[in-house]
Amino acid sequence: MTSRREFLKIAAGAATAAAGLSARSYARVQGANERVNVAIIGLHGRGYAHLDSVRAHPHGAVTHIADVDSIELGKFAAAVKQKDGRAPVAERDFRRLLDSKDVDAVTIATPEHWHAPMAILALKAGKHVYVEKPCSHNPHEGELLVAAQKKYGGLVQMGSQQRSSPHTIGIVKRIHEGLIGRPYLGRTWYSNTRGSIGDGKHVPVPATLDWDLWQGPAPRREYHDNVHPYNWHWFWHWGTGETLNNGTHEVDVCRWALQVGLPEKVTASGGRYHYKDDWEFYDTLETAFEYDGKMITWEGLSCQGKEFFNRSRGSTIHGTNGTVLIDRDGYQVFNLDNKVIDQFAVGSSSTTHDLVSADSMTDAHFANFIDAIRTGESLHAPIAEGNVSVTMLQLSNIAWKVGRTLRLDAPGGHILGDPEAAALWSRSYEPGWEPTL
Repeated sequence: MTSRREFLKIAAGAATAAAGLSARSYARVQGANERVNVAIIGLHGRGYAHLDSVRAHPHGAVTHIADVDSIELGKFAAAVKQKDGRAPVAERDFRRLLDSKDVDAVTIATPEHWHAPMAILALKAGKHVYVEKPCSHNPHEGELLVAAQKKYGGLVQMGSQQRSSPHTIGIVKRIHEGLIGRPYLGRTWYSNTRGSIGDGKHVPVPATLDWDLWQGPAPRREYHDNVHPYNWHWFWHWGTGETLNNGTHEVDVCRWALQVGLPEKVTASGGRYHYKDDWEFYDTLETAFEYDGKMITWEGLSCQGKEFFNRSRGSTIHGTNGTVLIDRDGYQVFNLDNKVIDQFAVGSSSTTHDLVSADSMTDAHFANFIDAIRTGESLHAPIAEGNVSVTMLQLSNIAWKVGRTLRLDAPGGHILGDPEAAALWSRSYEPGWEPTL
């Protein structure tokens, strides 16, 4: 007898040929009441936005959760029970959820070194996947994840939620239709006032934390008191710095608007200027991605909150007949004389200080993911597309680390003529934890 999860997989198009039904035909057969059971993995911060967005969909339900920290797990389980009147299945080891036939899809909001390995394991287990950006810790993992999606057939949506923002979809379409002539430059920025993470001390692992599973595929290190639950972002061993943590969103919008893929050249310069502490990445960075006749730039200020255009994050798309300013709260269109000729405001205001970012864009992005599973709707940020933006920004990190411009094989983004930089395409793994197809 075919399980409900297997039928949902058919609806997504993974087995339509064998079933003899199109995804949309299957959806009509099943009717409108089919529920998508979701497991959320990684519960600190952004996981709460996942909860709200799954619950916002009439056919979405959070039935399972997992986190290596029992404190986070207990708090989140209580939040689900308060909202839904029932407790979810809660596990410290996410692999137990992958074995459950009651789980249709997983959402991943863990530290970044787990994103691709966990998503690949979920695909192998027959699950659909929503993975936060960046979809991988390094370019090799991104390649593996794209290949795994093709091999196993599950849907994979990357959490670049502005791809589901109605006003962004609309203005990008107008740019493609010639609103500002021929677009050739995308400029992006991010400003925040993050504090120092200090100098960490080696301390005993908290009894509530499974430190071995937290590290997972990363080679083992001693526990320090300034890494978990958030500051792992600023360590090369587990994180990808501010460029991937936040720059992914705006650079992805620019790439979408300019209709470009991987660049031909990447340059990055900056450093850790604001504080002197354990933070291994830059807090200040300027990076440029160059194409034949086009360019995208990103400026990141992690610890200096000066805004541009009175916005702490955003993008400008420059063309031969004008400029479009886009952010999460709306857009403005300027002519060549810098006069505003059109504008739109959502009516709400976002901030870079919000670490959860539960908003209508996230609701729409999850709705697209759930509807893709149920009805065959096209994903707004399929992994093959999302991974292009992520790889670009990982190459920016590599350019910064080696201190020189990278020249690339544009179709695949591989580094040309620089063995030292090319060696950073992948990473070393804890023996036995290597991601594989």
